[in-house]
Amino acid sequence: MDRQEFVSLGIKPLHMYTKIRLGCLAAICLITLTVSAQIKPAPDRNEGEGPYTQLIIRGVTLINGTGAPAIGPVDIVIENNRITKIVVVGAEGTKIDPKRRPALASNGKELDANGLFALPGLIDMHTHIGGVEQGTPAEYVYKLWMAHGITTVRDVSAGNGLSWVLSEKKRSAENKIIAPRIFAYTGFGQGAKKPIITKQDAIDWVDENAKNGADGIKFFGASPEVMEAAIKENKRLGLRSCAHHAQTDVARWNVLNSARAGMTSMEHWYGLPEALFENKTVQDFPLDYNYTNEQSRFENAGKLWKQAAAPYSEKWNKVMNELIALDFTLDPTFNIYEANRDLMRARRAEWHEDYTLPSLWRFYSPSRNSHGSYWFDWGTEQEVEWKNNYKLWMSFINEYKNRGGRVIAGSDNGFIYQTYGFGFIRELELLREAGFHPLEVIRSATLNAAQTLGMEKDLGTVEQGKLADIILVDQNPLKNLQVLYGTGAIHLNENGDTKRVGGVKYTIKDGVVYDAKQLLKDVKTMVDKAKADEHFVLKQPGIE
Repeated sequence: MDRQEFVSLGIKPLHMYTKIRLGCLAAICLITLTVSAQIKPAPDRNEGEGPYTQLIIRGVTLINGTGAPAIGPVDIVIENNRITKIVVVGAEGTKIDPKRRPALASNGKELDANGLFALPGLIDMHTHIGGVEQGTPAEYVYKLWMAHGITTVRDVSAGNGLSWVLSEKKRSAENKIIAPRIFAYTGFGQGAKKPIITKQDAIDWVDENAKNGADGIKFFGASPEVMEAAIKENKRLGLRSCAHHAQTDVARWNVLNSARAGMTSMEHWYGLPEALFENKTVQDFPLDYNYTNEQSRFENAGKLWKQAAAPYSEKWNKVMNELIALDFTLDPTFNIYEANRDLMRARRAEWHEDYTLPSLWRFYSPSRNSHGSYWFDWGTEQEVEWKNNYKLWMSFINEYKNRGGRVIAGSDNGFIYQTYGFGFIRELELLREAGFHPLEVIRSATLNAAQTLGMEKDLGTVEQGKLADIILVDQNPLKNLQVLYGTGAIHLNENGDTKRVGGVKYTIKDGVVYDAKQLLKDVKTMVDKAKADEHFVLKQPGIE
């Protein structure tokens, strides 16, 4: 849910901020001119140890994020917040040779990681730092992210205001709060002093946005001349950009237009099927369609991919190859639409009871006011359409990856029954469903994301010289990505006892070591307190 002055639509703000119900999922839903509110910033950090002058992670099996297979045992040497050495200290099934191990400095610290697996810190490329409507304070959101090994996020639209996000970004960079590192992408037109109508208006706003310290821009749509001018100027300044190609503007500016103008990535999939149309120029909207009716909008969105060119057809291949040649990145955010194809699965996810705040649960529930809560009359017919929609969508994404195109992982959580952190791990599972090898899944969530941010020299892999963003888990995530969920995965041992295994054990960000399971306990404590304060009992919609 984004709150911004969407002055590119010609809306004149009544206050410093114009509150716009403009979700990344749906773009312009309803517009109300009221003062925007901000969520509570994170408290000062009171957990986590380090960074240390020297920290050695001993005996871990490494999945480095490049696509290389696992290797281990290795010792990883970290000095302050940088990885300085990675040493193979043995072979699987043999004893570690002490002579091969890097020496521990007199003031160094060791972390015994025998039997653990190490991965680069995960990068969620489509996030919102909570929301007033959802009742989700920053601490709740950050700890859910960090508990799931997410050490970097791209906050698209800066829904709490750019100055607020930049303040949290600085505090995170200084390790003053428990939070991932933050990249702030303002919504196009946010904070503008006048409507953005001309090319020069667009250029002036982009220049001002850069001066204000934004890392990039998220677009929803505007006139072609404004879009082209803004994207090109933003790229000239060395900043990155992304877009949710809103249905209100996609008929005149789709993904191909954005890629040709120099945009970095597209979000979700809006604008891509439209670029693949062969016998039409607009979606086959019902004649009584109204964009503000969210069930109608999303129901018909589930019929969009079948209107595009068939997989591997001439048009399909042509569009894909051009996007790859333009070095364009796809951020599908499969998870955020999964309830469309299986509402019960998303609604009954086991983590809701312990980790979804009462206010967030109410936001998810059927409503004509809460964005993404469009379950007015959702059933078999809608879900079947969306299942078929996913098959076509996933075939494009997987082949894009196979031909060398860059695919990243983003969650857009806090909507449609997808709770922060948990939804991102589900995104990894859905990339696997689309056909990605588990190593390709991890690479999408790490190195590919770092490249999209322009941060591959510092982030995205566990390699010498990079920042010490590493997660440790006691199970092999390549065999089962579900072990990355905070709730872990179900395992039946030889005695017939059922137990939970996995869950990130340690999240290391900038060399600071966090107990990931304790962070998850902190979240449960917040949820338990909110439930007690409100006398809240989680109930399924319509059930007394």
